Amino acid sequence: MGNLELISVNIPHILITIVNLLILFLLIKKFLFKPVQRILDARKAEVDKVYADAADAQEAADRDKALYAEKLENAEAEADALLKNAAKKAEQNSDVVLAEATEKASAMLKKAEAEIAQERKKAVNEIKNEISDISVSIAGKVIEREINADDHKTLIDGFIEELDA
Repeated sequence: MGNLELISVNIPHILITIVNLLILFLLIKKFLFKPVQRILDARKAEVDKVYADAADAQEAADRDKALYAEKLENAEAEADALLKNAAKKAEQNSDVVLAEATEKASAMLKKAEAEIAQERKKAVNEIKNEISDISVSIAGKVIEREINADDHKTLIDGFIEELDA
């Protein structure tokens, strides 16, 4: 029996070992697993928060990008509108300047025509006077008599009518 005593099963000792193992398991669970689990949950919450903040930042960046693109498109449209407006105003101004220039040229032409008509009339009157002087002297020599004013006028008017014809 000497060998059998060495291999004997000691039930109270096994029960005490099992109870010690359960107590150790409960203590480790309470003081080790729960704090570690809380730390892991806290870190997971922080990581989730960082991902959520990154997603929010990405959405904000996308909105800002869309807003920037819209503003850029609006700016291009405004620039086109300004250019068209400036071209339209320039065309209107050129039309006004052209109309004013045409009006001034027309006025200058009328003034020149009036001056030409006046100079022509003056030249005709001077020619009439010269012709009347010449005709009086010729008539005086031809007729060798003195012509009165009525005869003189009649001769001049006849001469002028012949010139006009």
